[in-house]
Parts: sequence; structure tokens; C-alpha cells
Amino acid sequence: MQKLEEQIAAIEQSFSDAMAAVSSAEQLENVRIEFLGRNGLIAGLTDQLKQLPVEQKRTVGPYLQKFKAAAQQAHDEKKQELDRQASRAADEQNKYFDVTAYRAPKFGGGLHIYTRVIDDLTRIFIGMGYDIVDGPEVDTDFYNFEALNIPPDHPARDMQDTFWLTQPGMLLRTHTSNVQIHYMEKNEPPFALFSPGRVYRHEQTDATHDFMFTQGEPLLVGRGISMANLLATAQTFLRAFFEKSDLAIRVRPGYFPFVEPGVEIDMSCPFCTAGCSVCKQTRWIELLGAGMVHPNVLRAVGIDPEVYSGFAMGMGIERLAMIKYGINDVRLFHSNKLAFLQQFR
Repeated sequence: MQKLEEQIAAIEQSFSDAMAAVSSAEQLENVRIEFLGRNGLIAGLTDQLKQLPVEQKRTVGPYLQKFKAAAQQAHDEKKQELDRQASRAADEQNKYFDVTAYRAPKFGGGLHIYTRVIDDLTRIFIGMGYDIVDGPEVDTDFYNFEALNIPPDHPARDMQDTFWLTQPGMLLRTHTSNVQIHYMEKNEPPFALFSPGRVYRHEQTDATHDFMFTQGEPLLVGRGISMANLLATAQTFLRAFFEKSDLAIRVRPGYFPFVEPGVEIDMSCPFCTAGCSVCKQTRWIELLGAGMVHPNVLRAVGIDPEVYSGFAMGMGIERLAMIKYGINDVRLFHSNKLAFLQQFR
């Protein structure tokens, strides 16, 4: 019994010294844990008390309970004192606060709508096993036109008002299909790639046209690739991008020099079931140009069209974003209008 009483006295003195040194809420919490916590020193004394005979418990028990109550009271009083000190310090600081003072607002950064949409598209195509590939924006006539089955006298060149450079045969690419030619020259099938990027056309700028815009083009080449693969890929990616599991597609014949056969792919309107302003009351939205890679394109890069086949499709990234986010003017993408840009932070 004498030994436990000595321990209580020693811990009582240690507690008193620790409390005298407390000057912050953090220090007070450390003292509470050390002495009054579930596994603290006072709890340890209580465990020892349980091992004593009944006669000794009657003597030591009240002494321990008195110490425990006093320690808890000392802790509570110290906590109240520290709270009062913190409140007085806050009042002193607020006394000099000028409510009329001007503080410039903070402008937080965020992803541009281009970055957000391209990130969404690359995530979708990476999930389907595609590689993301980039290429030059300044290229030669061969990679932009000739290798894509568009010879110099082809009327399809009239559809793409090209920015020609002063250096002969050099131009600003009119589509990202040039990336596919560069890639196919250096790689053996099978492969699947997606190439987003800027393209340039000499067009008059208005709400739906711009001289610079972004495209994305998936390409898949391998053995036995068919139109069924193309249509399944188009529907899968559109459902993922617009987050509509019941989105349907409609296919119409279309002409593009670098594919045969070529198709235009429409999607069912993701915003209505009976017609709205987005789909112009038709329930369908024209979206993708696509088709099976023309044999002449495969031959131009040294791939045997008798062994391999493939599909390609092209999409305007601005058009996808305008439909998904309700943007009505393509010029906003290149503007510095904070009210527009901050929507996508």
C-alpha cells in the first residue's frame, strides 16, 4: 500500500509541474493524454488499485479518487483560461480590422475547355486500347494530301481552303490525318491510335466557323477490320463522352477521298426524345465523318491492303464541346472572356 501511495504522490507532483508549464492548447492536450487519458498514468494507478486487498483499497482508493478529481478540475480550469486568452487575442486583432478596406479578388486557375474535352476523349480511347499520337502542324503536301488519296488535281482540295507557306510544298495542316500517315510509315499493323490537335483552314470566322480549330481522329488497322468495328467504336465512344448508355447512332453514305466506303454518323439527341433546339426538332445530330481506310492510303505507306484493313473517323472537338456544354459560339474557345472560361474550372 505504501508503494502505491508513493506512486500517487509522485504522479501528483509530476502533474502539477506539467500543468505549471502549459501555455497553449496543444500542450494542455498532451498533458491530458499523459495523465488523464484512457491509457494515462492515472488509469494505470487505478489498475494497480484493483489488485490490492479490500482493507488497503478503503485507504488508498479515496486518496486516488481525490487526486483524479483534482487533476480533472485543474485541467478544465486551465482549458477555460486558455480559451479566454484566445478570445481576448482575437478581439484585440479584430479591433483594428477595417471593413471598408479593398482586397483584390483571387482568381484561381483551371483547365481550359479544350484541355478538359481532349482529356475526356483521350481517357475514353485509351480505355479502348488506343495510343495517343501527336504530329506536326506544319507539314508537306504529301502527308496532308497526296498520301491521303488527294492528288494535286483532286476536287476535294477545294473543300479545304489551305494556308500555304512561302516555302514550296509546305502548308498548315488542314486535318490531323497527316499524323496517321507519319505513324503508319514507321509502324507495322496492327495498331490503334487517336490523334487530337489543332488544324487550320482559310475560312471566314463566325459563330460556327474559325480559321483554327481542333480535330480528333481515331484510326484502327489490322487483319479483318470491318465496318462493324467502326460502328461499334463510334457508338461506344459517343455513349461514354455524352454519358448516355442508351445513345443510338444513325449511318448515312458519305464521301471522303481517304476512305471507301465513307459514311456520315449521326447520334440520337442526348437531350430529348421528341425533338429540341439542339437537334433542330429532328432527334438526330450530325457528328462524325468516317469510313474504311482507302486501299490507296494503305499502299502509300507500304501496307498491303490485301492483308490489312482499317477504319478511320474524324470529329470536331469544338462541336463535341458545344453540344455537350451548350456553347453557342465557337469564337468563345479562343477568347479571353473570364465569364466563359471560369465555367470549366
